[in-house]
Amino acid sequence: MNIIESLKWRYAVKKFNTDKHVSEKQLQTLKEAFNLTATSYGLQPLKLIIVSNKSIQKELVAHSWNQPQVLEASHLLVICVPKEYTINEVEKYFELVKQIRNTPDTILEPFKKFLKTDISSKSQEELFLWNKNQAYLALGNLLTVCASEKIDSCPMEGFIPEKYDEVLELNKLNLTATLVLPIGFRADDDYMKDLAKVRKPLTETIVEIS
Repeated sequence: MNIIESLKWRYAVKKFNTDKHVSEKQLQTLKEAFNLTATSYGLQPLKLIIVSNKSIQKELVAHSWNQPQVLEASHLLVICVPKEYTINEVEKYFELVKQIRNTPDTILEPFKKFLKTDISSKSQEELFLWNKNQAYLALGNLLTVCASEKIDSCPMEGFIPEKYDEVLELNKLNLTATLVLPIGFRADDDYMKDLAKVRKPLTETIVEIS
């Protein structure tokens, strides 16, 4: 399928086939797609938690508005952002730039100084909201890649982050759960499976200025 056909094929799955599982090759593709997601300044203030432990998935259902997809899914992807974000992340980023591109400090320093000043001027609440926006970029990217790989998914905001943090012990990693994406393969009796996709016509969603 081309990408448009793939996007027409995807929908938010309501019931997964519990006998089918995402392969290691497909999972590796999703890992790399997550890592290649565009983020502000390329800072990647995100982590992806991949859960395939059924006991943990079952425990998380109660903290996900009892949505059964959390347990039925082959894997549960949890996109996280830091609870506390500091300029140390900027330092790490520029060390990585030097390592990969061998860029001289004289070229990097002005931009590095700008980012450190900008981040230092923001509250932790502002930084959390900024990083959370990056999580939505990652979610959109994963949804598209899932569709292109014929992997079903169901993006979720309906969960209790504090409970996810507790169950997954995210506090130890300075992380908090932001978005949840169960992935797997649609069940034959998912009532949504054969319904026509409902979207506004292009004339209502696109404005062209020439």
